[in-house]
Amino acid sequence: MSSNYKRLGDYIQPLNNRNKEMVTDDLRGLSMTKEFRKSTSNIVGTDLTKYKLVYKNQFACDFMSVIRVHKLPVVLHQEESPVIVSGAYAVFEVLDETELLPEYLMMWFRRPEFDRYADFRCDSAIRGGFKWDELCDTQLPIPSIEKQREIVKEYNTVTNRIKLNEQLNQKLEETAQALYKNWFVDFEFPNEEGKPYKSSGGEMVYNEELDKEIPKGWEVISLDSICSITSSKRIFEREYVLEGIPFYRAGEIRQKKLGIPIKDSLYITEKRYNEIVNKFGQPLEGDILLTAVGSLLGDSYLVKPERFYFKDGNVVWLKDFKMPYSNLFIYTFLQSNQFNDYLDEIRIGSGQSAITIKGLGEKPFVIPNESIFFKFSLLIEPIYNSIYKYIRENGILYELQSVLLSKMSKVEEEIEI
Repeated sequence: MSSNYKRLGDYIQPLNNRNKEMVTDDLRGLSMTKEFRKSTSNIVGTDLTKYKLVYKNQFACDFMSVIRVHKLPVVLHQEESPVIVSGAYAVFEVLDETELLPEYLMMWFRRPEFDRYADFRCDSAIRGGFKWDELCDTQLPIPSIEKQREIVKEYNTVTNRIKLNEQLNQKLEETAQALYKNWFVDFEFPNEEGKPYKSSGGEMVYNEELDKEIPKGWEVISLDSICSITSSKRIFEREYVLEGIPFYRAGEIRQKKLGIPIKDSLYITEKRYNEIVNKFGQPLEGDILLTAVGSLLGDSYLVKPERFYFKDGNVVWLKDFKMPYSNLFIYTFLQSNQFNDYLDEIRIGSGQSAITIKGLGEKPFVIPNESIFFKFSLLIEPIYNSIYKYIRENGILYELQSVLLSKMSKVEEEIEI
């Protein structure tokens, strides 16, 4: 190994600062994406003084998870205010930040190669599991502090751009939802004179099925009257291959919606994919996929021009929309608070929630006439186009992030040159 690789244990030290003075009640967990997440645990009546404090530029690590998830959940705390984590977690810090930047070390922890190393050490360790000693024995290149700052700055530039795009998309989603609510909940869509329909005296009629007033000329119909609702041909685990056509489950559908890179993808062969497509079709641009089971219930994805297949039962497929632009209306509805209420009425199962094609298709809701569909599409389509643009840009930026992380192992070669 190059002389520029150093033993990590010479640069870090463990900490055991307990929350004895109740410095904070901000309890955090560690995610598989190596980020802090707000704890969902009920802490009422819990003695928080036994939890470990994590201050800025300190790390929290869950050694116990490696053997289960084949990753090491380790997070660098970068907020000004301290947080607390489980007493079972390891907390540590860099001894001298003039020799090793915490941000540079966190970049190393984000490398897929590091997780594979931790998983390997976990399997080969005599005591079993990945422990503090295994972490200390990790070897990594530690260039000059100036070079570290340069690497971190380059990585943060990309990361900050991704976050900015995510914030922009959040604003665009909020704009789309505000527009939907104004038009289809408050019924303040523009009338023929361009004025808000309901508040300008637009005629409303009582609908007995919904037990409320709706604009005159609008209909109350079931979702399966607007489009076909189906699922996919079943794919068996034995049909998975190492490469080929991507095969998405509910988790991947959520990642597609958010523009997050899909790692550890499943695949089926192109031959099998073509067999299925020839018999049963494939998701086309403008179709909608809706997650239908478990904690991911209710996430939806507006399909783009791409080739993939998806898991039967876990994902519902909305296609063959009978009215022009109605897919954009339905997709916006699927993001709304009104759809959350809709889900509460049609979900089944006490342990693991689910929705059925029949339950989803038969539920009635209000739809406008074609003229309103068209006017709404003129406003909503540019919003979704912008969201997709930022998602595509983030896809490129995520790839750049991966390149920057992979280059870290070659830092010593640049130093020697």
